[in-house]
Amino acid sequence: VGKGGVIATLEKQADDALEARELIKGKVLESAPQTAREAAEALAAAVNATVVHVMGRTFVLYRPAKEPQLRLPRA
Repeated sequence: VGKGGVIATLEKQADDALEARELIKGKVLESAPQTAREAAEALAAAVNATVVHVMGRTFVLYRPAKEPQLRLPRA
């Protein structure tokens, strides 16, 4: 998250990343107008995810996959 805060481009990138994997890590730059907690909550709300962890300037978001990523063969 940069000096523009949580913008539409960032929301799209986070949504795409959460489609590929369930858990993503983000970082808030010092020039950002929001704290890490504020940015994480805003981004989570925009992409329908959950804030898992916020520490310093980093945060982790989680959104369950629509389909399981791993399929085991039936015995």
